[in-house]
Amino acid sequence: MQSQPFLSTPVSLLIGRLLLAAGFVFLLAVPALLSLRGIQLTTEFLTLLLLALMWNLLAGYADIVTVGQHAFVGIGAYAFFGFLVLAGLDPFVSIALAGCVALAFGLPVMAIIFRLRAGYLAVGSWVVAETLMLSAGKLSAFGGGSGKSLPVPAVKSFGASTAGRYETVYWLALLLAALGFALTFWLMRSRIGVGLTAMRDSEEGAGAIGVNVFRTRILCFLWTTPFLGLAGAIITMQKLRVSPPASFSIIDWTAYVIFIAVIGGIGSFEGPIIGTIVFFFLRESLADLGVWQFIILGAVSIAVILVEPKGLWGLIRRYLPGDLIPVGHRPRPTPDR
Repeated sequence: MQSQPFLSTPVSLLIGRLLLAAGFVFLLAVPALLSLRGIQLTTEFLTLLLLALMWNLLAGYADIVTVGQHAFVGIGAYAFFGFLVLAGLDPFVSIALAGCVALAFGLPVMAIIFRLRAGYLAVGSWVVAETLMLSAGKLSAFGGGSGKSLPVPAVKSFGASTAGRYETVYWLALLLAALGFALTFWLMRSRIGVGLTAMRDSEEGAGAIGVNVFRTRILCFLWTTPFLGLAGAIITMQKLRVSPPASFSIIDWTAYVIFIAVIGGIGSFEGPIIGTIVFFFLRESLADLGVWQFIILGAVSIAVILVEPKGLWGLIRRYLPGDLIPVGHRPRPTPDR
């Protein structure tokens, strides 16, 4: 009889889940443990983690490969600025309304890009995002093409001191990331999630067993838009300004996110977590290399795909008996007759 390796035992799953729990406990203690720079980096980590989760839901499950995700981040950023600064609303109300505005914009954007498929959809989403960025540059109330900083009273509305503001933004980012993961986990555990898992494995097979593929894609697309808008509001609170190139940055809010999802593992919950950790490690390690940073990131992503198309999680998953975050459903045992 061939012996099984240690990592194939359930103990490995227990260790992995304990590590996830320890990571969450660490996130809860970040304001007390880290410096302001550390809090800022962890806030960026949580924001990119949420963006990667949403892109992974679209591309990994619903087969909506978009390169225009930064459109809704920018919409949320500008909506937050408008409600907070121009309308004078409470900052927390402004954050919530930013998510609503992103959802409202998602309807016409979806109507446009869903007429396309595959590579045409990806290019179409990018064109829509760039059009929105150029339109934002024409808004004089928001500083036009150069953007505009948050006024001092608006900044102090979510923290009188620098430390207080960093902590407030951090807790909001943690709350948003936790909410995004919890609700998306719930979605994946529902009947809709069963259909999404079937679509991930075989779109034709999912349609054959009764999954309404088109309607499920619509739901997934609209599901992600408010989270992207809320992330845009958090990013604006952290950067203290809006501008078309930064708020609608395809590099920061789409290219990096795709890199994270690809190296971590598309079509899994663990992939975005692993990918975000690896990305931040590489980014901080290669920060002084200038343009070589992008070359190395590209080489790493190619190397990972060549070794394991399902990313680093796919590589790890070879040695585990199950997922660390089980979003799938196990078949019920058939009773003995």
